[in-house]
Amino acid sequence: MAILTSKFKDALTRIEPSDADIKNAPLAHNEVRDALADATGLDDWDVKPILIGSYARSVAIRRVKDVDVFCRMYDIGDDVQPVTVLNRFYKALEDAFGSARVTRNARSFKVTFPEYDDLHVDAVPARQNWDGTWEIPTKDGEWQPTNPLNVNELTTAMNKNHNGMYVPTVKLARQARRAINDARPGGFFVEMCLYDAFLNRKVDTASHALAFVTALEAIADYLDAKVGWGKKLPDPSRPGYDMFFRATDKQWETARDKFRAAATKARDAYKNDDEHEAAKAYRDLLGVNGDGDDVFPEVPKAAARLITPGAHNVPAGDRRFG
Repeated sequence: MAILTSKFKDALTRIEPSDADIKNAPLAHNEVRDALADATGLDDWDVKPILIGSYARSVAIRRVKDVDVFCRMYDIGDDVQPVTVLNRFYKALEDAFGSARVTRNARSFKVTFPEYDDLHVDAVPARQNWDGTWEIPTKDGEWQPTNPLNVNELTTAMNKNHNGMYVPTVKLARQARRAINDARPGGFFVEMCLYDAFLNRKVDTASHALAFVTALEAIADYLDAKVGWGKKLPDPSRPGYDMFFRATDKQWETARDKFRAAATKARDAYKNDDEHEAAKAYRDLLGVNGDGDDVFPEVPKAAARLITPGAHNVPAGDRRFG
């Protein structure tokens, strides 16, 4: 079996957010937070932005292109319509950053930061429900329930319950998705699919290699069921509700086919006693990081295979395993 523990640890290092990402993400968040806090048109709603998304949950991979900011409104009347909220938020952000840097979407705003390596912040306004959960605007002018803050807490708990293996496995799976199918459904789908798989003990965390293989298999199994009969993913942050991911039927089918092929390739690599060939397969599956570097390191061919008949010099081993 090709476990290659040290190589998987190297791969995880190579997909960690860069020093620039770690520096820029909070700076951009703070600028948006301060702009909204200082906006006169929002002061009566008691707006308190907070980081959410993959960066906040420590499952982001290099490089960080966007930061999600959840703009909690603690003092807004039930009669205020989503369009009113969106209009006021747009005015506040436009005043602070200029119209060229602010894009209005159906339920959120994209604020670009060219000075931070083209990072952008996605800011979404949210009002609090009576039960402590939240609602965000929909494209139809309504309010949609959500609870992203609970996802942050659930991620921390799941990682702790699996001895720190949940977060790195999610990162590897998100990197694999980027390499094999950088289209919808996106990285959040992969993360939530794995949350369900970990919850149901479908991922084997005996090693990073086995966790990676069984994670891809769990995602492929879910996609088979999703395409085959419309299986839903439960929303862990809102018991009794299902999650929704934007993707066309064709995109779901493509994801199914690519993840099944990836899972098969990963399983074959894991079973391969030739670590050089196994590493090549893992490298194909994980592709390159945001800097364009191979994620999975090379493993040299076994020394015995480099010996030719009659050779006077035999390559020495380095006494390292995996």
